[in-house]
Amino acid sequence: MFHKTFPLFLSALPLSVFAMESVDVISTEKAEANVEKITIEGAATANNKPVGTFNSPISNLEYDPRVDLQSRNMAEAQADVTIRGGIFENTGFRVGSATLIDPQTGHYFAEIPIAPEMLTKPSIFTGVDNALYGVNSSVGTVSFGWKLIQEAGSVSVGVGNNNFNLQRVHGAVKQQLKSYPAWSVGVEGEYSRSESDGTIANGDHQFERASGRVQLASECSQTDLFYGYQQKFFGWPNLYTPFDVNETEDIETRLVMLNHNQRYGEKGNESAFEVSTYYRENDDHYVFSRENPESFQAFHETQVKSLALSGTHNLSPRLGINYSAQITADDIESTTLENNFTSRDYYNISVVPEYRTQLNTKESITVRLGGAFDDTNRDEDRLSFVGDINWYTQTGDNASRSLYLSYAEATQVAGYTAVGGSTTSGLFRSNNQLQREVSKNLEFGASFDEQSWKVDTAVFYRWDNELTDWTYSFDSTSARSANPVDIETLGFELIAIKRFDNADVVASYTYLDKSEDYGIDGVDASFYALNYPPHRATLGLVWFATDTVEVRIDNEWRKQEINALRNGSDSAFFSHVTLTYSPAQIEGLNLVLAVDNLWDERFEEIPGTPGRGDQYSATVTYFW
Repeated sequence: MFHKTFPLFLSALPLSVFAMESVDVISTEKAEANVEKITIEGAATANNKPVGTFNSPISNLEYDPRVDLQSRNMAEAQADVTIRGGIFENTGFRVGSATLIDPQTGHYFAEIPIAPEMLTKPSIFTGVDNALYGVNSSVGTVSFGWKLIQEAGSVSVGVGNNNFNLQRVHGAVKQQLKSYPAWSVGVEGEYSRSESDGTIANGDHQFERASGRVQLASECSQTDLFYGYQQKFFGWPNLYTPFDVNETEDIETRLVMLNHNQRYGEKGNESAFEVSTYYRENDDHYVFSRENPESFQAFHETQVKSLALSGTHNLSPRLGINYSAQITADDIESTTLENNFTSRDYYNISVVPEYRTQLNTKESITVRLGGAFDDTNRDEDRLSFVGDINWYTQTGDNASRSLYLSYAEATQVAGYTAVGGSTTSGLFRSNNQLQREVSKNLEFGASFDEQSWKVDTAVFYRWDNELTDWTYSFDSTSARSANPVDIETLGFELIAIKRFDNADVVASYTYLDKSEDYGIDGVDASFYALNYPPHRATLGLVWFATDTVEVRIDNEWRKQEINALRNGSDSAFFSHVTLTYSPAQIEGLNLVLAVDNLWDERFEEIPGTPGRGDQYSATVTYFW
């Protein structure tokens, strides 16, 4: 039924303080074939590749100040990505116009079998942009686009400690159509694999991925047909449970996606839309104890089909309509779910008109005001309201300032593990009384952009109602139980980027403070909602030491909220260092020496789950 709530609001991000910026460095020359002068444009991290496996869309997000990545084994094994103090299931992953949904659990949201060369660097949507473009993600969305194919190729071989080894090949070709010179056809593919014994005992992995796409492109359109397959086996002590056992996961993911992007309209008043449709299959085999697999194991097979549309239609230079819609149907076969809660249909539509006015030659104001409607065939629907106002000022040549105020509501429903399993027994205890989660975000932010530096900052207050958390009781026989919680979060973010002649620096600080109400007794610890850093700082450096040597360093310091399940310290300092040598005598050859977790921190990112150890690697890559 429709919810008739009409809160007053102004507000929110014109693509969010951090969302509009690329998350990585941008090279103006041939990609990575030589060490080149690189300019950071909104880069959140210095490094863009992992140390212990091949690159994936979520690699190095653990050093990104805009998100908090809590990993098991390593980020590429399993990544719980949180934004602004939310939990992993509050974060959506979007490719093109479509949010990739895993109906079982948010632990598998980041299973995206796409080579990073095919995607743009991620934008982080919060506030109005998350409400407009996100689906079933109440706090934030990590959004990727499809890149134009560029002719290139590479082959990589890597080794490291812990018996680590890696092999990878990537290639892309593109050809203009003779009869239609404005059009081109491209083909791109890659195969990657890696394995190691792990940075701690029983932390081994074997990964492989194969992906490819065909692309038809012109000056005003781009169509991509993609298929990807990924298989991952990994182990880790206390992967999900605090019972001192060596658990394992075996996950297979298949993704088929068709995406079309179209620009239209008169020059100076262009509009655009994007259509995405996909089929995603994710199969997993979880084993509670690798020494005694028959004690408990679970099998899940999920299938998701979806059609999505988004775009902006400009009625005039002053007035435009932003819109997004997605229809999704999922299905699951599981050995642990009950009560026939094994399928669900999701419906989402968002419409946010935008009005732009020029105050004078250097100042303009943009106002967005609209709403989003969410529904499923199993849950109550909800109408959410969103809006923002942005004041932009050009303060000089290549210099500007933006101030914004925003209010946004977003909503989601819990996954099957939370609502569809046993409520009285088992390792993971469900709760069939869980309601639709609602998040309300009020925010003020500013952005200052000069020729050689940039500063983004924001202060926000968020109300999360009926948030699904996984909690632990010392008197319970279950590893964790799903329980609703009301949480209020106060946050502050600051990210600064400085460009020097031979170096780029990015620094950040975030502050979070929470107050929670579970409404019940017996919650001794929270695995996710209260697993957050009140204080977190990052510092990244890209140093162009010589024409052939480049150094990249990412650092993260955090002070985590006290948690009864965490062993060891509540603070940690991580460093990821990469040295790249490109000999001038052999064009296209790179030698990369890298280390992650340089100080061998054993901080438990997930309370009760052992932290990762240090990983060293040496990788040789030849580009053409």
